[in-house]
Amino acid sequence: MEWALLGASSLLIGALVAFAVPIHRKVLGFILAFGAGVLTSAVAYELVEEAVTVSANSYAVGLGFVAGALVFFVGDVAIDRWLKGSSGGGLGIVLGAVLDGIPESVVIGASLLTGETASVAVIVAVFLSNIPESISASSDLVRGGWSRWRVLLLWVIVVAASTLAAGLGYVALEGASGSWIAAIQAFAAGAILTMLADEMMPEAFEYTGHNKTVGLAVALGFALSAALSFAD
Repeated sequence: MEWALLGASSLLIGALVAFAVPIHRKVLGFILAFGAGVLTSAVAYELVEEAVTVSANSYAVGLGFVAGALVFFVGDVAIDRWLKGSSGGGLGIVLGAVLDGIPESVVIGASLLTGETASVAVIVAVFLSNIPESISASSDLVRGGWSRWRVLLLWVIVVAASTLAAGLGYVALEGASGSWIAAIQAFAAGAILTMLADEMMPEAFEYTGHNKTVGLAVALGFALSAALSFAD
């Protein structure tokens, strides 16, 4: 559980950074773009690739991926309708962090059943990707009228849920087949990729005024996360 807590704790760090440092919208856009690159690499090398490796069922990865994408889509639409005419921009990214962090934590907990230790690369990638997500969402929520304490409480709940999910994975998935683990990993991947397309990338371009260097920031984030994955 401590590994899941460590990875998720950067959500709180990102929020504190957003509170302490006035971040220009253009800079925030580049932070989002960099984070999107990190997350894209995590989807490719830490979630989908690993899911394909451990799966014993050829449909587990595809079904899990589609389920994650659909859950994020439905949740994001519901949030938009709920907040119509009110404050709360940034909750879509919070939802993405939840649908990413909890399945990842479940898998981390389940991996301990086989005596494995958590991958350092995975923990670092999760830690790094959470910071830009939290900075962006926290900045948007505060700008939308949320108090800092309310935003911080929201992230504390997300971190606590992710940590508890690791314990749940350890207890509930004892003896589970590789296909179940693969489906959970793919679920997280589907949710992340949908969140990137719906929330992070459009906001990155919007905040930077559609600056061409957004693509470069994405590539740098991807390269860093990929390097960590292959270095493990």
